[in-house]
Amino acid sequence: MNVIATAIPEVLIIEPKVFGDQRGFFYETFKQDRYAAHGIVGPFVQDNLSRSARGVLRGLHLQNPKTQGKLVSVLRGCVRDVAVDVRRGSPTFGQHVAVELSEENRRQFWVPRGFAHGFAVLSETADFFYKCDEFYSPSDELVVRWDDPAIGIAWGVASPSLAARDAGAPLLAEVGTLPLYGQS
Repeated sequence: MNVIATAIPEVLIIEPKVFGDQRGFFYETFKQDRYAAHGIVGPFVQDNLSRSARGVLRGLHLQNPKTQGKLVSVLRGCVRDVAVDVRRGSPTFGQHVAVELSEENRRQFWVPRGFAHGFAVLSETADFFYKCDEFYSPSDELVVRWDDPAIGIAWGVASPSLAARDAGAPLLAEVGTLPLYGQS
C-alpha cells in the first residue's frame, strides 16, 4: 500500500495495492499490522455505510470528549472528503485537507481523533464507508459550519443539500467544547 503524507501530518491518504484482471479486482481494505505501521492502530469498534445523492454535503462532524478516528472510503461514486483540525492548541488548528475519494481510485482517508469530518457527493450517488475507533455517541456530537470562511473549504458543490443541523451549525470560533491538542 502507498501512504501519502498531507499538509497536516496526522491526516493520511492511503492507496491500497489492488490486484486485478479480467475477472475483477481484490484488495485488503484493512490489515492491522500494515496500518499500525503508519500510526492507524484502532481498534475499530464500529463500521458505518451511508448512501447519498449528488450535491449532498454531510458535515462537518466530530465528537468530544469521546473523539473518533475514522478510516473512510467510497465503495460507489465519488466524493470530496475533508478533515479539519479542530484541536485547540494545535499548530494546524483550523486548517483542512481535502481529497477526492472514488470507486475508481479506491483511496482511503485517515481522519484522526480531534478532527471534524465531512464530505460532498460529486457523482449521481455515493456509497460512503467508514471504520470508527470509538462508538457513535449522540450526546458528544459537535457540528462545525460547513462554509465557515475561516476554514475556506472548496467543496466542489455549488448549492449543497444539507441536513438542518449542518445548515445551522456554528462557526468554528463559536464552538466551545473542542478537543485539546495532545489529548485526543
